[in-house]
Amino acid sequence: MADQNQTGENGPPKGLPALKAHIIANKIDVALWSIRILTVLCTIGYVFPLFNNPVSAFHKAVLGNAAISALRLHQRIPAREISISREFLNRFFLEDSAHYLFYSIIFMNTAPNLLILIPIFLFALLHAASYSLTILDTLGQNSMWVARLLISLVEFQSRTILRVAALAEIVLFPVVVIMALFGYCGLMTPFVYYYFVTWRYTSRRNPYTRNTFRELRALAERTAERPALAFARPAIHGAVALVCRLAPPAEPQPQ
Repeated sequence: MADQNQTGENGPPKGLPALKAHIIANKIDVALWSIRILTVLCTIGYVFPLFNNPVSAFHKAVLGNAAISALRLHQRIPAREISISREFLNRFFLEDSAHYLFYSIIFMNTAPNLLILIPIFLFALLHAASYSLTILDTLGQNSMWVARLLISLVEFQSRTILRVAALAEIVLFPVVVIMALFGYCGLMTPFVYYYFVTWRYTSRRNPYTRNTFRELRALAERTAERPALAFARPAIHGAVALVCRLAPPAEPQPQ
């Protein structure tokens, strides 16, 4: 039987020595992968609090998302490029990682709510699954085929996962308003969260929030045309018009 640590005929060495070398060469990526796995586990621990405090699990998941976002920002914007200028701030808030760092700060001290964790969980799950394939490839082509199958299922549903995350970001806005009215978060939280939603709407790398807004608008307009809902038609059209006025102008996407 061939030693899995030896160099294959058509590829680099595989096995634990190769994994150790990969970790040394890619410390930040491996750290991101580890924190994402922990974030997924903390979210599961919040939903099923069998062995832990759900409130603690919620805040650990939010903190994990903050750490992930900070590390991604470090990768996207090296320290040597940081400056105090309008241009740097504009660049900073164009980064999706900055949006979710801001998201974590918003909900760091609010009452736990599962809807808050849904985008965090889905993004952590999707990116952790993607990098897990890299880890498994480093160990060997045929390692842990069951895990590979589960990862493939997650990646096959990646578009659905991103759409659900975008929908959760949107639905969370009225929920935050209700939470503020009942004292579960600060009165300023809805106003601050509004800026997060506008950043997601104008994101250059992730169009799913913008597309989901359009789909919801089309759904609302179709619903308003139903004869049985004629009494609610003015309210629905008024709500759609209000959301359209609050929406920032979308920047043209690069070709």
